Amino acid sequence: MNRIENDTLISLNPATGEEVGRLPITAPEKIPAVVATARSAQPGWAQLSLEQRADQLRPFGKALVQAADELGTLLTREMGKPLAEGIGEAKHCGSSLDKTLDEMIEALTPEPIDDENVCSTLVFDPLGVCAGITPWNFPLSMPHWTVIPALMAGNSVILKPSEKTPLVAQAYADLLMKHLPEGVLQVIHGDGTQGQALVAADVDLIAFTGSRATGAHILERAGGGLKRVILELGGKDPLIVLDDADLAAAVKFAAANSFRNAGQVCVSTERIYVQEPVLDQFQKMLCEAASQMQVGDGCDDGTEVGPMIDGGQKAHVEKQLAAAVTDGAQITYQSDDLGGNFHPLTVLDGCQEQMEIIREETFGPIACLMQVADDAEAVTRANNTPYGLGASIFGSSERAHDIARQLTAGMVGINKGCGGASGTPWVGAKQSGYGYHSGRDGHRQFAQLRVISEMRG
Repeated sequence: MNRIENDTLISLNPATGEEVGRLPITAPEKIPAVVATARSAQPGWAQLSLEQRADQLRPFGKALVQAADELGTLLTREMGKPLAEGIGEAKHCGSSLDKTLDEMIEALTPEPIDDENVCSTLVFDPLGVCAGITPWNFPLSMPHWTVIPALMAGNSVILKPSEKTPLVAQAYADLLMKHLPEGVLQVIHGDGTQGQALVAADVDLIAFTGSRATGAHILERAGGGLKRVILELGGKDPLIVLDDADLAAAVKFAAANSFRNAGQVCVSTERIYVQEPVLDQFQKMLCEAASQMQVGDGCDDGTEVGPMIDGGQKAHVEKQLAAAVTDGAQITYQSDDLGGNFHPLTVLDGCQEQMEIIREETFGPIACLMQVADDAEAVTRANNTPYGLGASIFGSSERAHDIARQLTAGMVGINKGCGGASGTPWVGAKQSGYGYHSGRDGHRQFAQLRVISEMRG
């Protein structure tokens, strides 16, 4: 776990415990001055056209790609995911930026709507100062998906990255700030104390990605000032495997999505409902797939799954797993225990709805199997959660589409993960989201919609 010493944040490699680097913590009493600087810088940035703002940001994409090896290595050392994934995260953010900026220009360009009497125009103006509070599991992508749309909408931004991955977020921001006027993007560092101070400060929009509990707290604190809030929260994503599914494809997905990033993904598969005729075969195949995955230091060749982010997260997973076993679940596969922050890949059978490991977010490398009798039971049990981020269904297309419309998740994948086509939003339902981002409608949430109308001449 990262340490705080004498107002300094010390970042540790979760695989080795070695120090990666350190940064000064932002004193809470200094945050109002940071916000004041952002507010002073924002009007000049907002005066630029969409195309001008995009033109200033485009070189950043190329710079990000060029720095991908360095940034990706830092990401892996600080967060733990395999090096290929860390570098890939940086490259994807950079290589996709041009297309994303074009998408944002289209989304934020004034839109005419006329009838026989009135000519109206929808315009998308800046909100002002955006506070971006981002998590540690995708420490480049999450700031990127917050900062870029906020900037393109003409806002200034204050980024508060997770205290568990401050170095890579700061490196990202340093690279981006070279292409921005002074004060348009600033970074503050610290833990929940700094986050609370930022939420309480004179900001106009709070874009947060993280836990449901923290999101609820932010929403409550922001409510007094009726501040705009975009929350991407946790999930308890179900996978439904029908009796006519391609089991090889379903198992491949289940293994990858349960164990990727050590299960530390908001849309990890955390509940697997398998219809009775194929349950035994699915279980055996999943155990075999898990046994072929290599766990280790993300910097080592061949590593597919790295460590948990820290001992606290590992202890949370261990507690849920131990309670489930005590209550009757059976471990049907478990990889070697490497100690430290590593948690064994685990396949757990015989899970029940009342278990904490089925009710609450795990965020760890545990694949939880449950038997269902038919499509109706699968839907009922998949929806038995306050969460509603993603879901996946493997089976024949017609049946899967029928089930998809009955699920309460914001995103549903059929014979694939839950992510949509390019240009679609990333959206959670129920307590997994409040607002959303990406795609035309997501980009617009970072702006103030105004309707300007006049009578036809």
